[in-house]
Amino acid sequence: MSQGDEAADGLAQFRELISDERTYEKPGTPGVDPALRRRRRRRGALIGGIVTVVILALVGVYAGYTLTAPVGAAEVSAAVPKIATPAAAKIALPAEGAAAISVAGADAYLGPGASGVWASSGGGEPRPIASISKIITAMVVLDAKPLDGPGAAGPTLRFDAADHALYDKYYVLGATIAEMPTGSSMSEHDALETMLVVSACNYAEAVAEWAFGSESAFLAAARTWLAAHGLSQTTLVEPTGVDTRNTSTPGDLLTLARLAAADPVIAGIVRMPRLDVPGLAPLPNTNDLLGVDGVSGIKTGTLDESGSNLLFSAALPVGTGDPLSVTGVMLGGRSHAAVNDDVAALLTSITNGFHDVPLTQPGQKVGRYTTPWGASAGIVVADRASVFTWSDTPITATIDTTTITTGARGDDVGRITWTAGPRTATASLALDSDIPLPSAWWRLTHPFDLGGQARSVSAG
Repeated sequence: MSQGDEAADGLAQFRELISDERTYEKPGTPGVDPALRRRRRRRGALIGGIVTVVILALVGVYAGYTLTAPVGAAEVSAAVPKIATPAAAKIALPAEGAAAISVAGADAYLGPGASGVWASSGGGEPRPIASISKIITAMVVLDAKPLDGPGAAGPTLRFDAADHALYDKYYVLGATIAEMPTGSSMSEHDALETMLVVSACNYAEAVAEWAFGSESAFLAAARTWLAAHGLSQTTLVEPTGVDTRNTSTPGDLLTLARLAAADPVIAGIVRMPRLDVPGLAPLPNTNDLLGVDGVSGIKTGTLDESGSNLLFSAALPVGTGDPLSVTGVMLGGRSHAAVNDDVAALLTSITNGFHDVPLTQPGQKVGRYTTPWGASAGIVVADRASVFTWSDTPITATIDTTTITTGARGDDVGRITWTAGPRTATASLALDSDIPLPSAWWRLTHPFDLGGQARSVSAG
């Protein structure tokens, strides 16, 4: 049989098979078992029902998942508001003479060296100290003849003719003096008060010789005391300061100022606004800066040859809580008034160097949330904020935002924290509009964007 014949025979057989099938499918066709037909129909209906149920179940599962699955967290972009760098503080040190200043209680702002020599001008060589010498004299005397406390009178001094002659001696020299009648007496405290408050030279010499028996013995004790307290650049050749060879450096004098301020007897005397000694006129303290900008001492000193000096202490309120403890010295000013002006300007410049730096205003935008379904809202600052700092201290900031998927206008969504030295400031962040949930249509058409995990986001 040829290939053509074989193909024709196969086609004939296929047509016959289809004809038989059609005959079977017709209802009432003779020769087809009705029971078999019913079974086949039931089987077809069952299969169709199962397929329909499976399809409906899959659709239900898909819809249930997409309509209830968690959505991903909104992405956040945020940046700290720019802050203008504050101007650096200008410390008003004097243009003439020499000066040095120490500040305790502000190391966190000014640096760990502030309680040493924080700022200085005019060099560090020894200069005449004039009546600042009397602070040394008083402390050396108290070392040998201590008082029981600030209010204690101490032993009694009796002045004889030799003591009275000191009045004339210093009068001729043009130095400051106070009455000392022969036969009069006075407590140690009152004698120290007279030599420090009104700077009476005759009392300084009388007290030194009373305590040690002679000026030479006093000077030996003074050298020992200076060495013991590390004042190696200080020289004392007599107890009053009228001699220009009584010299010291600004650094040594800062140490002396701290010693004097820490001594309750000396500190109590030098802050007195006027003399309060029975039998003597209530003359004013030679330090007329007392009470100005917190000045509480310590000692003036002036010589025609070397100019005006002031060793001072002050409790300076600057907004840090407790006042700063300031000690300083100015040497070689052109006049007592000029030195006062220079000290006042210096203290004011320190106070002005501490200031509040504005950081942000309510409503200022710092970022935005954007959801996978396209909703978004701005992040705005909810509070006014400022930070207290010194001079041009660098200010750093961080933003911490809350992870969200949706939210309402005004919702709290984080914080900004600024740091400047030891101080911090914070401001709350809020949404500036609503972030709605995604629509059902978006959920049904974005199955692969569902099931997102919450994540924390922060920006600096």
